Amino acid sequence: MAEYRHFGPLTQIIALLILVVVLSAGGALWFDYLGVIDAGDTFAPVLRLVGLDPSPRVEEVDDPGLLEAERAQVQAEALTMREEELEESRQELEQQMAEIQRRREELETREREIEDREFSFNERVRRYDNRREAVIQNSRDLTNIPPAQAVQILQSYDDQDLVDLFRVTEELAQEEGTFSFVSLWLAEMPADRAAEIQRKMTVRAEQ
Repeated sequence: MAEYRHFGPLTQIIALLILVVVLSAGGALWFDYLGVIDAGDTFAPVLRLVGLDPSPRVEEVDDPGLLEAERAQVQAEALTMREEELEESRQELEQQMAEIQRRREELETREREIEDREFSFNERVRRYDNRREAVIQNSRDLTNIPPAQAVQILQSYDDQDLVDLFRVTEELAQEEGTFSFVSLWLAEMPADRAAEIQRKMTVRAEQ
């Protein structure tokens, strides 16, 4: 049966103390490594004896000026970002304003075109009405004079004016239920001229 050597109480206490010191030192080194505590300066001589370099410590900077400078830099960066956003918004707004201006100019151009067409149409209508009134008055004047005398006047008209006058004269005669002088005027005209006027009146009627 193996024999065990028995140590005295003092020896056991010393061994336990050494064990406690070793475990405490190891735990402190581990927590220092994890950054929980700062034990680098305490164990630096021991680490150098065993050939290890203590990890470099980061010195805390409590300079208010440096903190203020960092705060100012952050604010400056925020302002720069805000200026860039405002610049983008300004450019977008300018593009929108340019597009609105372009569309407004297009609308104004269309409005002017419409106004010009309306004016031109009204002017044509006015000229037509004025001319028709003149033709009507001319027809009434010619029907109030002898046919032979009227034909002498009509001979100076060109074919289109004669066609318009004869058509208005026939319309007035139908509206008023009176005799149309057109047939008498044509009978007093040279045969070839009368035939040409009748042909043109027929063509106008078919159109």
